[in-house]
Formats: sequence, C-alpha cells, structure tokens
Amino acid sequence: MSDLGMRLGRKFARLATNAVVGRPGLWRAFRGPLRRQFDHLAPRWDAMRSEDAFTPLEQALAAIPSSPARVLDLGTGTGLAAFVLARRFPQAEVVGVDLSDRMIEVARRNAPPELGGRVRFEQADAARLPFDDGSFELVSLANMIPFFAELARVTAPGGWAVFSFSAGPETPIWVPPERLRAELEPLGFSDFADFRAGGGTALLARKEGRR
Repeated sequence: MSDLGMRLGRKFARLATNAVVGRPGLWRAFRGPLRRQFDHLAPRWDAMRSEDAFTPLEQALAAIPSSPARVLDLGTGTGLAAFVLARRFPQAEVVGVDLSDRMIEVARRNAPPELGGRVRFEQADAARLPFDDGSFELVSLANMIPFFAELARVTAPGGWAVFSFSAGPETPIWVPPERLRAELEPLGFSDFADFRAGGGTALLARKEGRR
C-alpha cells in the first residue's frame, strides 16, 4: 500500500471511529469498507506494529488483582494482543475475535505452540457477539472501536474491561478516556484507572457486581 493509501486508510479509520462511537447505528455503513481495509492489511499488519505497541496494555493488565478464567480480545487482528493476554494470565482461556477473516487466518498461523491449547480465534462482529451474557472476566480492546453495550453484556459482574491505544491520541482508532468513562459509567463500570507508556495509553475499568 502506498503512503497516500496508508494516510487515507488512517483518516477513514478515525472517521469511522468518531461516527460509530457517536451513533452506533452507523456501523452498518462502515462495517463492509473497514472489513475490506483490514483484509487488505492483514499480510503486512505485524510489520506495522511498533515494538512498544502493547506496553500500555501490559501495564493495565498488571493492575488487575486476580487472574480471569476467560478473556475476550476484541479486534484481535493478527492475534498479538491475545498472546500478550495469554502470557499475562497463564491459566486463562483467551478468545480473539475480529471482523476480518484474513486477520483471523494470520492470527491462527501466528499462534505459538505453547499457547495453542489456550488461545483460539473466531471471526465475529464486535457489535453482535456470539457469546452468552457475562461470559468473560476480562474484555480487552487494543486499537479497537468499542461497542459499549455489547462489551458490557459479555463482561461478567466483577470483571474488567481494558482499552489500549498504541499511539495515544495519534492512533487512527482512538477514543478519549473521558468519552470512555462517560459511556461506561451508565453501564455499571467504575474503578477507572489510566495508564501511559511510551506514546500509548490505556484505560482499565471494573464492572460492578460479584463474580
């Protein structure tokens, strides 16, 4: 992809993020183009990641006081964040989902043998997930458009949600922490904590209730 194509792709991702966070019903218009965009990027996606892309995520995960049994990685891409989650919580089952079939194909090929039994990948739309209510004690989104009602639905009471952005406000898919809080509080999330590392940021939030 040319430099111009990359710039246009980043601008489109930011446009889609702002539109969908503000009006989730607009996802129907953006879903197809974004899926095609990430299908196209899948073969070179790993080479586009910076070495410290997941440092903010790792700092947020270190603040979780207990190990979750089941973890969901939304917008898993080629699976790199899912592998970070699996290594942080060695007893957990990790499920990575992505809208892009080609991203999922690469993620499955990337899976290290030592994690193969605990990490699996599925193609799914984060706006309409194929999981029961309260299925996961931790839901992670790394550079991912959040669908707040759906992630709240699948997060178990007492569970956690973490949102990380590898380049902070410069990330094409970026939601400011104050907007995240404003959307999450009415859905029963609290205990917010902010993290910064390198050029990236993360927000950790706990869903009220008992596990």
